[in-house]
Amino acid sequence: MRRPLLLLVAGAGLFITALDAYVVVTLLPAMVADVGLTIDRFEQATPIVTGFLGGYVVAMPLLGAYSDVRGRAPVYALCMLVFAAGSAITATAGLWTFAGLPWLVAGRFLQGLGGGGLVPLSLALAADLYRNERRTAALGSVAAMQEAGSVFGPLYGATLAAAAASIGGWRFVFWLNLPLAVLCATGLVAGSRRQSRLDASTAASLDWVGAALLGAGLGLLVLALYPDDPNTRATSGLFIPLGVLSLVVLGLYARRQATRLEPLIPASLLRSRAFIGATLANLLIGVALMVALVDVPLLGRLVFKLDQLGSGLLLSRFLLGLPLGALLGGLLATRIGARATAVAGMILAAAAFAQMTGWRADELAARAGPLPVADLALIACGLGFGIVIAPLAARVLELTKTEHHGLASSLVVLSRTMGMLVGLAALTAYGLYRFHQILGTPQLNDPDVRARVDHLERLVAAAFLQEYREIFAVAAALCLLAALVAGLTIGTQPRAASKT
Repeated sequence: MRRPLLLLVAGAGLFITALDAYVVVTLLPAMVADVGLTIDRFEQATPIVTGFLGGYVVAMPLLGAYSDVRGRAPVYALCMLVFAAGSAITATAGLWTFAGLPWLVAGRFLQGLGGGGLVPLSLALAADLYRNERRTAALGSVAAMQEAGSVFGPLYGATLAAAAASIGGWRFVFWLNLPLAVLCATGLVAGSRRQSRLDASTAASLDWVGAALLGAGLGLLVLALYPDDPNTRATSGLFIPLGVLSLVVLGLYARRQATRLEPLIPASLLRSRAFIGATLANLLIGVALMVALVDVPLLGRLVFKLDQLGSGLLLSRFLLGLPLGALLGGLLATRIGARATAVAGMILAAAAFAQMTGWRADELAARAGPLPVADLALIACGLGFGIVIAPLAARVLELTKTEHHGLASSLVVLSRTMGMLVGLAALTAYGLYRFHQILGTPQLNDPDVRARVDHLERLVAAAFLQEYREIFAVAAALCLLAALVAGLTIGTQPRAASKT
């Protein structure tokens, strides 16, 4: 099979798993109702989300590194098998008395394991198949497939569930994953027979204990940071015990990394200024990215008075820019270099956030010619975040040997994912604090009850608007800081020093 077609098959699997990461946005109410949760206990559905994220993070270092030893194609097939098994378990939740919420969470965890493993695998596969400038364009294509899943996931889930209402509804969405997973796995395994680098590796061994400790430590950190009741607290109610346990496990990993002759992460990579810079930039980008993903739909509902569908459509402008930016970033990096492209992407995102700091309550009515100003800002912001994906990934992969591409790709994605989780916890904490500080104790002296309610609603909307303006300013600063870090670090090692 020719390389572009092989990459397309791998990207198709990644697209399918990315769709499933976001289908719960529209399917979650029906899913939790079928496992016995009512609207007044909806916060108990949080493990459905954290279960997927936990599996996603745990899988990356383990399966990414394992593919360096076993080969991309066999591990890709394994990931699709795990994803399909998780889909089947999820689809059967609520059908029997024992298949309640824990059953559903277990299914989503397995889906996260399989889907999380596919992300670094697909990036590593692109790096295996292509070299030099063509590699960056291939990485951009893979990233675009993943980000496209985030755009279409909610709409895909709602549309398919409605169309299949008579044959399972939301369950049909997950049953459909089984034949799709088989097709993708079979296609990649069959097509990779002529690409020996996808079947075998020259890596001698894998530090299974180190990979397991790193994955488990980060998974525990996900559970600790994810807010299970965002209206009252910024993190999990078990933040302290889970956080302490995470630090202990990560400490054990750090000790193993420092004492082994052949640690999980090559020591030369940890000494690389470009690797440290790309990792830090990705972490900052993840925090800023979460600002858009969380605050834009909240702004739509609480300030612009949009319904749930309208606020989702508002965010779709941003999400549309992500895959387009990923493609553009891969192409730009082949012409102007990874460093210039990454810096340009972050400056564009920062400029968009800066424009959003001036948004008003009637911002959706503002136009620049025939186009809404808010739409332009959101698309530009998504483009900026998308543009930076491929150059940062390409720069890290340039620093690693072929037999470590899976692990390196894992670290690239992990740094951005962990930044997003830190950003979510920080956003929730800051939002809770700042909203109450801005609103204070309203003085309502209106003559009748209705007038007081209207007055209070205006004050609350104004407090939310001021809070989000400040958060957008912080996001703009984080993007500029990421641009500075990337500009100072990722181009410091000449291409000749690459080990691929």
